[in-house]
Amino acid sequence: MSAKFDIVVYGATGYTGQLVAEYLAANYVGDGAPTWAMAGRSRDKLASVRDAIGAPANTALIVADAADPASLRAMVDQAKLVVTTVGPYQLYGSDLLAACVASGTDYMDLCGEPIWLKQMIDRHEATAKASGARIMFSCGFDSIPFELGTFFVQEEARRLFGAPAPRVKGRVRGLSWKFSGGTSASARVTFEAVAQDLSLVSTLKDPFAFTPGFEGPKQPRGNKPVFEEDLQSWSAPFAMALLNTRNVHRSNMLMGFRYGRDFVYDEMVLTGAGDEGQANAKLVMAANGDKTGPAALKSGEGPSKEERDSGHYDLLYVAIAPDGRTVRAAVKGDLDPGYASTAKIISECAVCLLRDAPDVPAGLWTPGAAMQHKLIKRLVENAGLTFEVEA
Repeated sequence: MSAKFDIVVYGATGYTGQLVAEYLAANYVGDGAPTWAMAGRSRDKLASVRDAIGAPANTALIVADAADPASLRAMVDQAKLVVTTVGPYQLYGSDLLAACVASGTDYMDLCGEPIWLKQMIDRHEATAKASGARIMFSCGFDSIPFELGTFFVQEEARRLFGAPAPRVKGRVRGLSWKFSGGTSASARVTFEAVAQDLSLVSTLKDPFAFTPGFEGPKQPRGNKPVFEEDLQSWSAPFAMALLNTRNVHRSNMLMGFRYGRDFVYDEMVLTGAGDEGQANAKLVMAANGDKTGPAALKSGEGPSKEERDSGHYDLLYVAIAPDGRTVRAAVKGDLDPGYASTAKIISECAVCLLRDAPDVPAGLWTPGAAMQHKLIKRLVENAGLTFEVEA
């Protein structure tokens, strides 16, 4: 396929899409860089974003609209890989994904919508393998640090124990960020879809929703605060666990059950010890509801540059062997996870697939399973993430 551009950023005038374009403009311009273009509904808006982010004046602009499938197909035909930040995906993503699958064009998104993801996996897996398209969902903070944190700690477990650990805990130790309006909208439309079709509740409850044909052991529900003796801390439900745990199990399956078929995985937020830790855990539970409530930001709104730059995250992974031995690893990021870090992560994912992992076969992948150590290396070198084994 003789695509005109290596990467097309669709949604470049939106809040997150603009950050992705800005990152590419700052890091991937000139001789030897991947060729890339900006796409969106309005040429005038694209031009003003291009100028605002300091992208070269000759950066290509492509007009494409989710409501016009022909314009999406025309955009897809110009790209080796489409990076889309246009959500909620269940409202605006299906036609674009179908166009990429049909044409054999690679695709990456930031989807955090479990119901849509399951529907797309069921619908497109076979077609993507036939067409040559490499489709990757959830290529931002949802769910790459969690996918790769699990992979990283399991590689260390294999080295130390001679086998993967059947139990891994993913724990959020530190998180400084703000939901954007787009993230809130994605959560809201998921809840609305469930309200209209109660059969979808089973998808949200199923930890193996993304592993068609495979059902593993019972998993922790993670739906209320608990005190964890081994960590000497209270932990609270984590708002993103509903998606991340499913992606981690899919990752395991796509890698030929590298973590075993009896693998148990969950994610929680550590809130500290004693009465204060218990009180904090209850506060986290209450805050989870506020992120999609009436006070949530509107679509297109998000944290300021100062808030993005001062954000950070610290994730702990504990792999537990059957004999009780443990290995711990940390994944940390240097910016607001939802936007500044996510923009770098998905951009580096795209470059990694095209440059470092061109031999990844066609199909519907999790990025961690597809690119493994190559993606970790690129994120550490370029995206401000660290992966370290802890004593």
